Amino acid sequence: MDTNTDPLDTLDDAVAAQAFRRLVRHLRHRHDAQNIDLMGLSGFCRNCLADWIRDAGYAGDKAAARELIHGMPQKEWKATRQSPATEEQLARMQASVAKNAQGHAQE
Repeated sequence: MDTNTDPLDTLDDAVAAQAFRRLVRHLRHRHDAQNIDLMGLSGFCRNCLADWIRDAGYAGDKAAARELIHGMPQKEWKATRQSPATEEQLARMQASVAKNAQGHAQE
């Protein structure tokens, strides 16, 4: 028996896909949750999700993946939904990204 199996890997793909779509739609609705704040708190954001779908085999380029996740072209998202990052937000994001690197090194 493989003791390294993550129970998440047993989750049905259709269920996982439905949950992923719900997450993306939630993030589209909650545009007040800025990417910089998501990065500072959790170490991932909408742009990460776009990168992850490409890593998983999405055939579109980076711009197409981001448009899919944002629900609009990234340029439009930035102009209508994104506010400038503060120094504090940038510092939190950098610390959070460093935690990501530490966690991946332990895997």
